[in-house]
Amino acid sequence: MIRPRKVGHVVLQVKDVERAERFYTEVLGFEVVTRLKRPRGVFFSLGVQHHDLAVLEVPMDTDPEKAKQPGLHHVALQVGNFDELKECYRTLQAHNVTITGTIDHLITKSIYFLDPDGNGFELYCDEGEDGLERIKRGEANAFAPLNLSA
Repeated sequence: MIRPRKVGHVVLQVKDVERAERFYTEVLGFEVVTRLKRPRGVFFSLGVQHHDLAVLEVPMDTDPEKAKQPGLHHVALQVGNFDELKECYRTLQAHNVTITGTIDHLITKSIYFLDPDGNGFELYCDEGEDGLERIKRGEANAFAPLNLSA
């Protein structure tokens, strides 16, 4: 059995590569590490590995039916603590980002939102050190509302 250690990177298809680059650098703080001309794309890093995220522009002549196919649900990005998560919430609001939900999962506190192309993202912070054990025991199946405005 293959047992990966972590998510290495995510690649998203986007409609407008420049708009995507502005969003990921100005709102989420990613650093551009390289740009591609063909296919048009941008690779981003959070400063530790060669790239954590890449976006590739969907060609204008792409079949519209492909947009209806199953695809990515969301990418989760961890922040350090609840205070940082509250600051993330304020930043998303200041940039008029579509926030689709805020949830207390007991092992994490989470903000769900959409990038400019409708790709789903989650910003979260862990709650406690024993999340793996608690989820295995069934103690982390919560979907309680989370107030980040306070």
